Amino acid sequence: MTEKALRLGTRRSKLAMAQSGQVADAVSQVTGRPVELVEITTYGDVSREHLAQIGGTGVFVAALREALARGEVDFAVHSLKDLPTTQPDELVVAAIPVREDPRDVMVTRDALKLNDLPRGARIGTGSPRRMAQLNAYARSHGLDFETVPIRGNVDTRIGYVHQGELDAVVLAAAGLNRVGRSDEVTDFLSVDTILPAPGQGALAVETTADNAELIAALAELDDPFTRVAVTAERSLLAALEAGCSAPVGALADLLTDGQSVKEMRLRGVVGSTDGATLVQLSTTGPVPETHEAAMALGRELATEMLAQGAAGLMGERAH
Repeated sequence: MTEKALRLGTRRSKLAMAQSGQVADAVSQVTGRPVELVEITTYGDVSREHLAQIGGTGVFVAALREALARGEVDFAVHSLKDLPTTQPDELVVAAIPVREDPRDVMVTRDALKLNDLPRGARIGTGSPRRMAQLNAYARSHGLDFETVPIRGNVDTRIGYVHQGELDAVVLAAAGLNRVGRSDEVTDFLSVDTILPAPGQGALAVETTADNAELIAALAELDDPFTRVAVTAERSLLAALEAGCSAPVGALADLLTDGQSVKEMRLRGVVGSTDGATLVQLSTTGPVPETHEAAMALGRELATEMLAQGAAGLMGERAH
């Protein structure tokens, strides 16, 4: 007799279905059980408001978590950057698989690079974080472009460029890779230009805290280096008391000597959306060996950023 299928809760977007399908295949290999996708509509999927207005944090997550709590699904897959930084006691992130490319990318008309866009170019993004850093970059490099708030899925956003409504849009490299559209990227934005959202490119596989058997199986998909990196990034975000609608970027990357991992560098940025003020700091140290050590690293950098004036910027949300 075939074993009962595991039910994986997922958002209905093309991107969510793609990344959930990849996790489903991996879980099937680990458990030997079939996995069926259960499509769930979240508030963030149906609201037409800009993310900064509806709160950003949690709007793509609550409905999936409610389905978990009701026993309608066995586990759920989230884009980690969508998860609130506080974790409910009854749920556990059992796996954070190897991270995809964390960078932001641009899809532009005529295959132009960021530095080659004409004066007055219109760049679409739904992210105050991207706006703050793009506008700061424009100020420091003598560029003249306008950032325009947009919503919509990958197809909609790229469509704005193809239809001539915008000169460029900024998207996450990971999302385009997962839906097989990375060939449309015209410019990969260095993390020295734009720091990604905390956890960008990483997935969180969540289940109920009392499901010991599934937690053990999902742990096979966990990547310890990705976990400590995103834990530090999210700890920084939590310490800055910011939801993902605030202009905060963070990236922890592992520094190697070509043979082995030597240290971890954590970088953080907070800025006003007009780019006039940025607080950007980094710290480098041993790779954290525990969850607590990764959390401490994030908190320490956040404390330094607050001392440098980040607190005054946290209220600068896009409207």
